[in-house]
Amino acid sequence: MSPVRTALVTGASSGIGAATARVLAERGTTVGIVARREDRLAATLAACQANAPESRMWVADLSEPDAAAALALAAWDALDGIDALVNNAGIPMRRHVTKLTLAETQRVMQVNFHSPVAMSLALLPRMLERGSGTVVNVSSLGGRLGITTEAAYSASKFALCGFSEAMAADLAGTGVKVRLVLPGAIDTEIWDQPGNDPPLYNGPKVAAEVVAAGIADAIDSERFEHYLPDMRQVVEMKTTDFDAFVEGMLSMGGSS
Repeated sequence: MSPVRTALVTGASSGIGAATARVLAERGTTVGIVARREDRLAATLAACQANAPESRMWVADLSEPDAAAALALAAWDALDGIDALVNNAGIPMRRHVTKLTLAETQRVMQVNFHSPVAMSLALLPRMLERGSGTVVNVSSLGGRLGITTEAAYSASKFALCGFSEAMAADLAGTGVKVRLVLPGAIDTEIWDQPGNDPPLYNGPKVAAEVVAAGIADAIDSERFEHYLPDMRQVVEMKTTDFDAFVEGMLSMGGSS
């Protein structure tokens, strides 16, 4: 059983977030879950309450960072403290950079970067006062690799990686931990979203439940960075031969 007593998981109406909430509840953690779609979120809550009956849900759109921060504080009070904040909510943006608008980029940054930062900063003083807590930021392999036709998405996830690294260094020795999760191609609804170009990738995908178990394990781990599945070698290849990486992107998306 996990020593984590309470956790707040965003983006929990489907995919990785819903699976993570269920896994944590199965391990004895009371979960607070957040997402926009009330019916889907209610289904996740029912599954969690079968193992963690005090679990609760909040229906919210995390595109407004101030509201996201206020929700985090309300959840802390309702759950009598939060041991782990899992910043999982995120939206895709597949658009060739020549067709990308500033408004699209700003929205992706709000949801994928500014709101998780706002929630983390809102809870940080309370975690520091208590001397314990874990912030899990779910980025993406696209936070280490600039993926063709996904400039806005990669930018938001790169930002979350950088914030997480610096935050972890700043908090060393405080009792508050930061964990960075980097999922690869996962079988979720992110591949079929309105307002996005069709995905270029059509290869195999890992089940969300596999990533969820990895996130739950990461909370108790001593390691900062967690690739799920482990694609660290791809990132290392990029850093040693960027030209070869670009060639690979061109072969996937074309040179236009």
